[in-house]
Amino acid sequence: MVEIREVPEFDIDRALELAYLVFHDRPEKEVRERHRELLGHCLRIGAYDGDAIVGFMAAHAFRLSVPGADLSCPGLTFVSVAPTHRRRGVLTALMDEMLRRAGAAGSPVAALWASEAAIYGRFGYGGATQGATIEIDSTRPLALRIEPDRRPLRLVATADPEDAVAVVGPYHEAARAVRAGRPTRSDRRWTEEWLTEQDEEDEELSPPRIVVLGEPGEPIAGYVLYRTKPGEDSGGVRTPGLVRVDELEADTPEAAAALWQCLASLDLTGRVIAWGRPADDPLLHFAADRDQVRVTSVFPALWLRLVDVAAALTGRAWAAPVELVLELTDVRLPANAGRFLLKAGPDGAAYEPAPGRAPDLSLDVRELAACYLGGTRAVELVAAALVVEHTSGAAAALDAGLRTALLPHTADEF
Repeated sequence: MVEIREVPEFDIDRALELAYLVFHDRPEKEVRERHRELLGHCLRIGAYDGDAIVGFMAAHAFRLSVPGADLSCPGLTFVSVAPTHRRRGVLTALMDEMLRRAGAAGSPVAALWASEAAIYGRFGYGGATQGATIEIDSTRPLALRIEPDRRPLRLVATADPEDAVAVVGPYHEAARAVRAGRPTRSDRRWTEEWLTEQDEEDEELSPPRIVVLGEPGEPIAGYVLYRTKPGEDSGGVRTPGLVRVDELEADTPEAAAALWQCLASLDLTGRVIAWGRPADDPLLHFAADRDQVRVTSVFPALWLRLVDVAAALTGRAWAAPVELVLELTDVRLPANAGRFLLKAGPDGAAYEPAPGRAPDLSLDVRELAACYLGGTRAVELVAAALVVEHTSGAAAALDAGLRTALLPHTADEF
């Protein structure tokens, strides 16, 4: 009999060993210690078969930026089930308990990054943001259609991560309000996840580097966080090195152009890779040569779950008036299921049961979650036969209400 209960601090190491087994990982001591410290600040749920931990799930206590607001949002991580206990309902029991706790804590939404995208839809999670991998051929100067911001660029020392966070942390926090889909980033998360000396996935990468744009003593107009990797000798020929961009934020396209130009001009490098960029990155428009700047992959990034649909829909801002009856299914959280009248607009929103009304749209909570931040259009899901439109124009009306000026996006993998 498997029992679901909280994992005490003294069992964190055993929970980590299960996660490493499931993810075929064997991290070094420093990384293990960092994981242990991280989990010490998380909610931890375990599946116990006797004294053995056979399933594990943790959750960061995030807040997530949504249009016009910040909502409480547990960020699920280290989801793992022992190979001996697969297909026995362990993951379902863990997920149900985590959703129950999220609802009890008043969190309208929950989020995760999916290691296997086929798994989480059945628990009501929808791909709410897209990430794009962009590669720049930097063996020649970066060709631009706009004039870069000519304010000075300067390096920020990262030897003392706390000092670096004091410079870029407030800027990042302000940027969260501009794009939906971004979790809060504490000082601890900055120093333990983003500014660690050695990259967890590639030990050949340099320590983190930060370049900011702006006059000394003035507020910065943008920053880039990156690492580099030296080239290799092959047959007597030295290949150019690599620049990996972890994050780039800027006030204006011109400021972004200055930062991209800086990255593409680093000596002894010939390629810039930026993983997890927003799909509407201005670089893709102001780059003069799209053979030099290429999108090499696009993927679902943040997976979102609406825990309390009413609180989620009324807790965000709406771009246009909407009045629709939604027929919603939710097999995991039946309180969300049924017919509801959504009346929303720039002045606020209401979401009330409407059992006697004919539906305008029928959809599962997974599809509503995918649309919630404005990153997926309901009309596309109608075309894919995942949403049923009973009233012509209903999907377009929902899209107009959910629309955001910028696509939702986050690079905060957790």
